[in-house]
Amino acid sequence: MTIEGGYVEGQLRELAPQVLAAVVRHHGDFDACEDAVQEALLAAATQWPSEGVPANPKGWLITVASRRRIEVWRSEAARVRREEAVAALAPTEVANVSSVDDTLLLLLLCCHPELTSPSQVALTLRAVGGLTTAEIARAYLVPEATIAQRISRAKARIKASGAEFRLPPNAELPERLASVLHVLYLIFNEGHTASSGAALNRVELSGEAIRLARQLWAQLPDEGEVVGLLALLLLTDARRPARTTPEGDLVALAEQDRALWDRAAIAEGIALIEATLPTAMPGPYQLQAAIAAVHDEAATYDDTDWEQILGLYDILDLLAPGPMVTLNRIVALAMVQGPLAGLEKLADVENEPALAGHHRVEAVRAHLLDLAGDHEAARVHYRLAAKATLSAPEQRYLEGRASQ
Repeated sequence: MTIEGGYVEGQLRELAPQVLAAVVRHHGDFDACEDAVQEALLAAATQWPSEGVPANPKGWLITVASRRRIEVWRSEAARVRREEAVAALAPTEVANVSSVDDTLLLLLLCCHPELTSPSQVALTLRAVGGLTTAEIARAYLVPEATIAQRISRAKARIKASGAEFRLPPNAELPERLASVLHVLYLIFNEGHTASSGAALNRVELSGEAIRLARQLWAQLPDEGEVVGLLALLLLTDARRPARTTPEGDLVALAEQDRALWDRAAIAEGIALIEATLPTAMPGPYQLQAAIAAVHDEAATYDDTDWEQILGLYDILDLLAPGPMVTLNRIVALAMVQGPLAGLEKLADVENEPALAGHHRVEAVRAHLLDLAGDHEAARVHYRLAAKATLSAPEQRYLEGRASQ
């Protein structure tokens, strides 16, 4: 029986982090185990479409990866000294495969605090997401060698740090979990609005971030910020079908056909955040999810409850201030108090280091000038914003507004 390659690819991507976690738990040495698992995944991708998926695919992969790990071990220069130890490391048999899902441990390991954010992202996508080095390089529009080097250095740094494959001490867990959430959010944002290139979306990244957030939620269902992140990603991604034209041009929120929004994702996101907010300690992801929910619940742009959104941004600005929070709050303020109030606030913050020179400052200024009726000045700032962005769809949109 032959099986479609897409089915096998999806199953392998789902199993990859579980298999890697199991092999690392059994053998240690993340770097060597990661290579062994990659070889097992490659063998499965070659064999399964023609020979069929084994009854226990996870066990099959763990067995093949473990055997490969031991083969490599035996071929090393110190083979003679290690024979005794190797003999004790019998391959994990299918029947003994643990049902424990160690994806959380793997995420925590890949988001080790000694790694930079780009390294955490690359290693997470490779080890937990199952993306190849080439796929990650394409997604981030950088040379494959750069990603390979980034992953290699990350693994070396983890090894040098002496990090173990286990839950961090309770005192470190909140910070480590915050890193995991941050990395997943970075991955999603790059997929939702690519920072450069010809396409507005990189669905492979946003979809992967949602999948990994689901896995994290499955293991930590009572963590408010984990629920908040998953809800935020669902509620934001739900608008993706209406964010671009068939030609790939950007469609602003006010002009989107809301009939195209993914109602199932919106319902799921709203249910998640409504169940969490009354009981969990409020956090940035929950607040952003609540803001996204207010947008998604509005039947039309004019029906948007901007006062509620401004109130939520006020709280978010206190809990987790940041440049994008500042800009988004200014837009909400302008929708409640008028564009002149927004322009005045923008003038107060535009020279802050995190905002100075950012194309979104010019885009927001142009939008508010438009709302204020000063269309000639708005055109000037739309053009400035268009020149500063590296995203082709954003450039076309901003230039289009400037020409109106």
